[in-house]
Amino acid sequence: MSFLEGHRVAVIGDMQERPLARYLASLGAEIGGPVEGASFVIDDVGLEGTADLAIPDTAIHVSVTPFGSGGPRSHWRGGELVSSAMGGALRLTGVPGEKPVKEAGDACTFHADMVAAAGAMAAHFARGTHGMGQHVDVSIQQVAMSRNVNGVLVWQFDRRKLDRAGGCIAYGRAKVQVIWKLADGYCFHALMTGRLGAPANKALSDWMDETGVENPMRDVDWLAYNRSTLPEETRDRWQAAMAQFFAQRTKHDIATEGRRRRINACVVNEPADVLQDEHLKARHFFDTPDGLPERFAAVRDGAAKGAPAVQRGKRSGPLSGVRVLDFAWALVGSITTKTLGDLGAEVVKIESRSRPDLARLDVQVSASSADSLDDKPWFANLNTSKRSLTLDLKKPASREVLDPLIDWANVVVENFSPGTMAKLGLDYDSLVKRNPGLVMVSGSVFGQTGPLAKEWGVDGTGGALSGRTYLTGYPDGEPVIPGAVPYGDVIVPFVMAGHVAAALQCRRETGAGCHIDASMYEICVQQMREFLKAAKAGERPRRLGNADPAVYFQDVFPAAGEDRWVAISCFSEAEHQRLLSITGPDIAAWTSMREDRAIAEELQAAGIAAGALQDCEDLLDHDPQIAGRAALWDLEHAVLGTFGHIATPMAFSRDTLAPFRAPSIGEHAHEVAREIARLSPADIARLLSDGVFK
Repeated sequence: MSFLEGHRVAVIGDMQERPLARYLASLGAEIGGPVEGASFVIDDVGLEGTADLAIPDTAIHVSVTPFGSGGPRSHWRGGELVSSAMGGALRLTGVPGEKPVKEAGDACTFHADMVAAAGAMAAHFARGTHGMGQHVDVSIQQVAMSRNVNGVLVWQFDRRKLDRAGGCIAYGRAKVQVIWKLADGYCFHALMTGRLGAPANKALSDWMDETGVENPMRDVDWLAYNRSTLPEETRDRWQAAMAQFFAQRTKHDIATEGRRRRINACVVNEPADVLQDEHLKARHFFDTPDGLPERFAAVRDGAAKGAPAVQRGKRSGPLSGVRVLDFAWALVGSITTKTLGDLGAEVVKIESRSRPDLARLDVQVSASSADSLDDKPWFANLNTSKRSLTLDLKKPASREVLDPLIDWANVVVENFSPGTMAKLGLDYDSLVKRNPGLVMVSGSVFGQTGPLAKEWGVDGTGGALSGRTYLTGYPDGEPVIPGAVPYGDVIVPFVMAGHVAAALQCRRETGAGCHIDASMYEICVQQMREFLKAAKAGERPRRLGNADPAVYFQDVFPAAGEDRWVAISCFSEAEHQRLLSITGPDIAAWTSMREDRAIAEELQAAGIAAGALQDCEDLLDHDPQIAGRAALWDLEHAVLGTFGHIATPMAFSRDTLAPFRAPSIGEHAHEVAREIARLSPADIARLLSDGVFK
């Protein structure tokens, strides 16, 4: 489906080869030409840089800049390294106690472009409602900050700070090792909490037993395991045994026997490995003229025509009137529906107390406990602007509530393992029999088709397989986790939300719905496109530390104080000479005697891109640009009181966003059953007695 066929995108600045331009092209838009008559205008210079252009009132104008349009630092020079530093991502990547290192490629810029894509498509849908264009403004710094929900929470609630984690992932209270050295390379493996991780965790323990290595995990009750509350000394013993086990395995062992046993592990790929991947070949991901990826999600056309148009709803926002049925239970789906809800859609989240959303389980802060499903600020951040309906879908009577919701919905969102929805009778083919014009979006690690579709995977799987992990680190060191916080989990939702909005506008025009298949692996590979291009040319990309072939000079330098750093980028020889005229030949000696924010101010005043490597205290308490962009929404939580929630990081000039707090589990069950399913009080009482609302 070419959602944007007939639309043209005018490009300002250096956006021609950016992911946002490629995303719009993947939906059928023509890229290039004058601003006059354009349907979309995209730029990397902001409102200030486009003030003299006669952009049509009906155009969607999208700006993606280091610090956003307007505010005291909108004029600051950036680039990937500085935006990552100022957004808090850079100081979390690398080995604890050592110099931070940037993620491979332009990770924060790619993330911001996917946020902008979702904003552009939401504004496109709104244009179909009210006929007017508007400006969509995205700050790369704010987007980078929005990804670090854990870091924001532990600072807000416990005044703790996350640190660089090397080959680990930080989960608030816990730091879990996930990169393991093999006999001939590296693999990614994570022990996961509760029901989600239990089978894979046990499979690893059983394999360790069979090989004869020491196994302190032999008799663990994996259903009761919680990564956030496991004692540190216990984790250390487990990880020492796992390190011994993996050191005796090869990449082939992990890709074959490990996959057969369904442990949560995959090989850390190089770009050349990605190009030869049989799963991506089976999904025709590289079937393009130049052999490089073009699509951001696969779309299966709906056969039905004549679906009724979405009408404007009571909520404000560009997606006002859109009705979403949400089956999400992990980050990808939750952030997708948070985005849709924050942008004005009405979202009903289907939950179950027997298999709760993962974010209701992790205990990251002292205000939360393992005994409650309603005291997790993690869940609160990821589930704003939704209503919660608890249903036991295994009970046939649950369809008395669910079927009317299927009829009501314009959109269904799910992120179960492929095949799960079919077992519940809720796959796309089943749903469109009731609601022919439905737009359904499925998010998964590998996609809905292909030989790996039903294989185990998490956020780090996409990073490891795509080459992101292998290429993050210093040339003389081992790979480290890119960002130490989720990446694929927070990128995929904006691709999903963007495709949903584009599909809904297309449905207005054609009457047809569709099924959108978003693969985390494929989207992470899209971020690594330039490295794949190099591999196709016969090169072997290696870890570059903080260097970038497209930037004349850049690095991270020590500043005064404990673990304080400053990022500096020079985009030309002239800028580099200007830097040296200020610092002298030894840049590190000059920076180490000065305060990081003062360094950034001085160099920015001289026209040099520089920024402090900020932590969450810096961002939340001292950054005027973040404060001015309302990067946190103060919402009153039912259990935790009022606190700042991560805002969906995009600003619209015409459609106002009005988010509301996340729900307690099942909070709206009777309300939804009464108002949407149109059930009588007697029916609701009967279903309650039968245990349907669980």
